[in-house]
Amino acid sequence: MPVVFDEWSAAAGTVESGGLSVAVHDRGDPGDPVFTYCHGYPSSSHDVLPVLELLEGWRLVAPDFIGFGASDKPRGRRLTIADQADAVEACWARCGVESTVLHCHDYGVSVGQELLARRADGSLSVEVTAVVWHNGGLYPDLHRPTDGQKLLRDPEQGPELVASMTEELFRAGIGVTWGTRVPMTDELIHEMWVGMARNDGVLMAHELLHYMDDRVDNADRWRSALEDNGLPQSFVWGALDPVSGAHVMERLAERLPRADHQLLGDVGHWPTLEAPDEVAAALDSHRPEQ
Repeated sequence: MPVVFDEWSAAAGTVESGGLSVAVHDRGDPGDPVFTYCHGYPSSSHDVLPVLELLEGWRLVAPDFIGFGASDKPRGRRLTIADQADAVEACWARCGVESTVLHCHDYGVSVGQELLARRADGSLSVEVTAVVWHNGGLYPDLHRPTDGQKLLRDPEQGPELVASMTEELFRAGIGVTWGTRVPMTDELIHEMWVGMARNDGVLMAHELLHYMDDRVDNADRWRSALEDNGLPQSFVWGALDPVSGAHVMERLAERLPRADHQLLGDVGHWPTLEAPDEVAAALDSHRPEQ
């Protein structure tokens, strides 16, 4: 039986960041190389489980970002990507992480870019050895929000939409971003919904979309962090994602020709859930020598 969200979250530890509680998973042998999973919107660290089940000899550190999953959900508080990067660094400190591969999806790609920007200015607390990226707004001018996200961003319609949100509507919103390789099951969407709904998190779903503004405000800094970091990088990318799909990979191939580019023609927005084999292989390709 698959591990459901409630079982997953019950196994998490917690760390304080910015006066808020952050759920963090620390799984694996302390002596194994670490990969840090930065999850997407509107889900949680639970998305990495299909990948984790395919890996051996790795240690996972994976927070639920503030406002997501089993972490605190402070409605009415303007959360920034910098706040989430602070939370990742707090998790690293709690877990004693000194070196890691970054593994970033969707919302988490912005967190990853902020962490790499800190690395570039010498302030990052941990050594990053490589990065694996999945569908996300690495370039804000290429980001194509869904109709649902546009409604959530509207100051009047956003609060009304979250107040009336149901699991059925949530499923429809995820469905437009799903590919054709594997079916999007009710069970999978239910667990994603459970994580989002925990502690009335649905009611702040519109507030969390402020990250799109952060991308614009930090566009140059984060672009440099992506393109000039000198690290081994893999882009395992769903082509059928209408938000950040094949059109983003075109620019990545142009700007980062030496990186590993894997455009998955039958995969949508969720490579960890739709194509865990390819994701696990990409992580293994960046296993640090011990």
